[in-house]
Amino acid sequence: MTITDVTAGGYSGVHLADLLDRACRTAGLSPEGAILLRGHTNAVYHLPGESVVVKIARRGTPAESVRRTVALVEWLTAEGFPTVGLHPVCQPVEVDSHLATIWTHLPQPSHPVAAEQLAGPLKALHQLTDPPMALPPVDMVTAIRRSLAVASVLTANELSYLQRRLDQLETDLAGVTYLLQPSVIQGDPQHRNALHTSDGQAVLCDWDTAAFGQPEWDLATIEIHCRRFGYSPSHYSAFAHQYGLDITTWDGYPVLARLRELRMITTNAKRAAPGSTTITEVRHRIAGILSNDPHQLWTIL
Repeated sequence: MTITDVTAGGYSGVHLADLLDRACRTAGLSPEGAILLRGHTNAVYHLPGESVVVKIARRGTPAESVRRTVALVEWLTAEGFPTVGLHPVCQPVEVDSHLATIWTHLPQPSHPVAAEQLAGPLKALHQLTDPPMALPPVDMVTAIRRSLAVASVLTANELSYLQRRLDQLETDLAGVTYLLQPSVIQGDPQHRNALHTSDGQAVLCDWDTAAFGQPEWDLATIEIHCRRFGYSPSHYSAFAHQYGLDITTWDGYPVLARLRELRMITTNAKRAAPGSTTITEVRHRIAGILSNDPHQLWTIL
């Protein structure tokens, strides 16, 4: 299989190969031997010969969103925050209105970062209450509505059920009283959005979903990933102990957890193709919500 045979990030294989080649040349890098690491959202490549990772933003991603991510990471780096660093070239790199970012490559062991290792970086992030750039506010309800509006592979009954559930959760959310002060949040903290460093620490990565809002959203997301993707209860407990708060003991947790899970369903539904493994997984998750099974295991997409 050649690089042009692989589609990712909403691009055809040929278009993606051309974008990668031109982005690399612009940055003074060689795309030789590029390895696709992820392609469900953005197209993420490792360039072994350059020790960098190139992320081509998903087709249709607003340019201002990518530029905001670069500005945020530059600020976090200057503050000494534990994040994967940007490669030292002018960023983002633009090719025909499509944007790419280039990152330092950190070699990884076979096991993902443990949830407990995320506690320190997230705690530090949640102390940042006055960022120098405007970050988007957290609006889970609107994000889910937008996904439902374009989720063409869902049946009318599935859409009706998810919309009714969202309507009820929107009402419930209005009655939630938060515990913590609004801050910078990662938006999708999980095992795959953090990396090991050579000295055994962990740094956060993948800042596309960064926002300004309630840290409780980040904490609920960690708990959901531990519960839904096969980690033991003790794995989550270790995180909660290290962070200093078990979000499941808060009375607002059920509402945030259900909304966050609904977004994890609808975000994938809007990108799913008929007959794909993605739509099969989406329907599996909907069935679990319908049967009120909070411990149903999900498959990472």
